[in-house]
Amino acid sequence: MLTLSAEKRTTKNLKNLRNNDKIPAVCYGLGNEAISITVPVRDFNKIWKEAGETTAVTIGIENKKVTTLIHAVQYHPITSIPVHIDFMIIDMKKDIEVNVPIEFVGLPEAEKLGLGTLVKVLHEIEIKALPADMPHLLTVDVSGLANLDSQIHVKDIKLPKGVISITDGDEVVALIASFNEEKETSEELDLTSIEVEKKGKKEEDIA
Repeated sequence: MLTLSAEKRTTKNLKNLRNNDKIPAVCYGLGNEAISITVPVRDFNKIWKEAGETTAVTIGIENKKVTTLIHAVQYHPITSIPVHIDFMIIDMKKDIEVNVPIEFVGLPEAEKLGLGTLVKVLHEIEIKALPADMPHLLTVDVSGLANLDSQIHVKDIKLPKGVISITDGDEVVALIASFNEEKETSEELDLTSIEVEKKGKKEEDIA
C-alpha cells in the first residue's frame, strides 16, 4: 500500500507553510474528528500520480496511521500547484463508492473507413468495491465500433472481480457519430457556459 508521512498542523500561517514546500491538508471520515495536517509537496505529487482518487493511501501522523483516499485537491489558479488536500478516512473491510476514470484505447473501425468519428460520452463511471479491489482506471477498447449506429454501454465494460457498477448499465460510454453530427455537437458546446464544481471541504481560501 502507498504511504505518506504527515505532520499535525499547528500554525494558521498557510502562506508560510506553502513557501516551505508543505501542503495544508485535512483528514476526516468514519466519525473521526477532522485532523489538520501538512504533507511535503514532492512526496504528495508522487503519491498523487500513482493513487489518483481510487487507490488507498496510508498516512502516518506522528505515531498514528490512518487509511485514506485522496478525496479532493485544490490548485492555485495561476501556478496549478496543489494548495490544499482532503483525505477521506476509509475502512479497508467496507465497500466504498468512487468515480473511476475511463481510458479509451484503439482506433474505431468506422474512423478507419471514414464513416464517422468517435464521441466519448462518459469519461468516468461510479463503481462500488472494497478499497483493495478498486481499480485505478477502467480500459475501454473502441476498435470494434464499425458502424454509425455502433455504441458501447456501461454494461459492456468488463469490471474486475468484486467490482460493481453503480452507474446505469444502459448509459452510453462511447458512440460513432457522423461528421455533421459531431460538428453540430461542438457548436452547441461552444455556446454553453460551463460551471466548474468544487469538491471537498472548503477549509480556507487560497492564500
